[in-house]
Amino acid sequence: MTATRRPESAFDVPVATNVVGAEAIRASTPQTVMDLLRGRPGTYVQQTTPGQGVVIVRGLKGSEVLQLVDGFRLNNAIFRNAPNQYVALVDSQMLGQVEVVRGPMSALHGSDAMGGVVQMLSEEPRLTGGEWSAQGTLRSIYGSADDSTLSRIEGAAGHDGLTISGGATYQSVGDRRVGGGETLPYTSYSQRAADLKLRAEVAPGHEITASIQSSEQPKTPRYDELTPGYGQAQPTSAVFYYEPQRRDFAQLRWRATNSTSLWDNAEVHAGWQVLEDDRRTRDFGSNNLDQEKNRDTTLGLTFQAGKSLRGGHFLTWGADYYDDTVDSSRVRTNIVTGAKSARPPRFPDGSTMSQLGVFAVDDWNASERLDVILGVRVSHVATRLPPSGASAGVAVDDDDLSGNLSVAYAVRDDVRLVANLGRGFRAPNVFDLGTFGDRPGNRFNVPNPDLNSETVTTLDAGVKIDRPRVQAELVAYVSRYKDKITSVLTGEETASGRLIVQNQNASRLDLAGIEAGLRGQLRDDLEWYASATWTRGDETVDGVESPADRIPPIFGAAGLSWDATKTITLEAYLEYSGSQDRYSPRDEVDPRIEPGGTPGWVTWNARGAWQATEALSLSVRLANLGDRRYREFGSGLDAPGFDCLVTVDYGFRTQASN
Repeated sequence: MTATRRPESAFDVPVATNVVGAEAIRASTPQTVMDLLRGRPGTYVQQTTPGQGVVIVRGLKGSEVLQLVDGFRLNNAIFRNAPNQYVALVDSQMLGQVEVVRGPMSALHGSDAMGGVVQMLSEEPRLTGGEWSAQGTLRSIYGSADDSTLSRIEGAAGHDGLTISGGATYQSVGDRRVGGGETLPYTSYSQRAADLKLRAEVAPGHEITASIQSSEQPKTPRYDELTPGYGQAQPTSAVFYYEPQRRDFAQLRWRATNSTSLWDNAEVHAGWQVLEDDRRTRDFGSNNLDQEKNRDTTLGLTFQAGKSLRGGHFLTWGADYYDDTVDSSRVRTNIVTGAKSARPPRFPDGSTMSQLGVFAVDDWNASERLDVILGVRVSHVATRLPPSGASAGVAVDDDDLSGNLSVAYAVRDDVRLVANLGRGFRAPNVFDLGTFGDRPGNRFNVPNPDLNSETVTTLDAGVKIDRPRVQAELVAYVSRYKDKITSVLTGEETASGRLIVQNQNASRLDLAGIEAGLRGQLRDDLEWYASATWTRGDETVDGVESPADRIPPIFGAAGLSWDATKTITLEAYLEYSGSQDRYSPRDEVDPRIEPGGTPGWVTWNARGAWQATEALSLSVRLANLGDRRYREFGSGLDAPGFDCLVTVDYGFRTQASN
């Protein structure tokens, strides 16, 4: 479990969590990973342009929330502390589970784990038996709202002690039709992905796993830049394409389950990741076409071990190290004359960022009813920007001591009271310190090398219930966010009319919220569920208080699922959001956000699934049945209108004969 770095149920851990399993992943037919978290307690989804998405956890977003893939940091040196596109480069179709821990987790996971941690875990099939066997699935999905198709082939082969698995996904998405029938231009894209994994028991109690993942969006348009937003008579850009966006990842994991004097279990992860963020842009009315190449290469090494000690203590301890290198360049071409010239890159070329942390967590069963978890981490983050032109090089070193205290008291076996006090931090990265160039919302960023770490302290308390027919979680929290790195308007504009902004440790942020999730069974074949999340944020800059940036309105979901027969499941559900008119000063001038307030909305949806044969399954999801036109607060475009999504899965399994 991401909350404790060892296997535990969501009910047993005292912190607030969401867990999305393989069955729910398959049922939701997601275009991006973040679609899996829509409507769940504490997680709000924002989408600036199709093919991308970000989750907002407890009012925080971007690099303020740590994202992991199979335990490796997706967050890197060029992650921005605002909605970004990188999570969409994780293929949702290869995932077996998504876990969200809500609240600061820096004691376990280091920098960026402030609003929480999102962990995306790829499937790990394990084939057994003395003879070779194989299994696989062919999947096809069609969506009517954007004439989209998705195809996935995956399989596994192996026997006791050895499994080889993998898959390939291709997705083609057309222009989006929104509620009422209008089709939005610049909303089509494609994506291709592949993954491969080998798991082998090399000795009793010792397992090695080698895995690779690759995903690419060859050419994705930036809708909000290419069409006029609120208050705009013309678009900000004449050309804006992510061309391409790509993620390559390789990891080697050793896992030991044989007990020694130092551990009962241990594992080492060694990983490599490259994120490419190339862009082709031209401001509206300009003859200058910019071609950017931006790449972040991350090397990571993690060790962790767990040991059961006397007195009801279980100690988890370890260390991790990550090293990022940034390559960035920009070439400008005059489309009239053809003249080319080098321009300042988006990020200082050759910048580096290294993170070293040592952590220990004691999970103490103080009594039959009382569980106490105490965690501590010492971190060192070093960021280096090389000299460029007249600018001297920049060296920023951040040292941090983070901790958390969690308490769970079992009122009875199926009811727990929980409370958590945690401190998180985020060291300024290369994006914060050295970004130069266009930003969403008609802005232009200039660098600021003089930044310090942000910190957040959060206190939450609530109750968890796990009864045979009812599961529930209710949590309330307050957070104090200090030295927040904020994009501040300088009062100047570029020649093309973009507002010049700069990152500064300029604000304090106070957050509070209530998160609720319920699930129950009316009968063995009839299940209901509901969720609701309320968040409030207030920001203070230079002594002036205002609503915080991009705080979601109240939101949630509710539904009813019926197992009509052994092979047929029917579901009806709604997703909802309240209105939001508490705008920050940045919200008020953001062309993605409707002036005066973003209206609330409710969508009605239905789903049916049929296991036609042991091998063949069919499902139909009818989303936004009322064809309502709406926009999720902070998103760059309206949500899809009525959408009929059809999924066909065909599975097979073979067994070698003796």
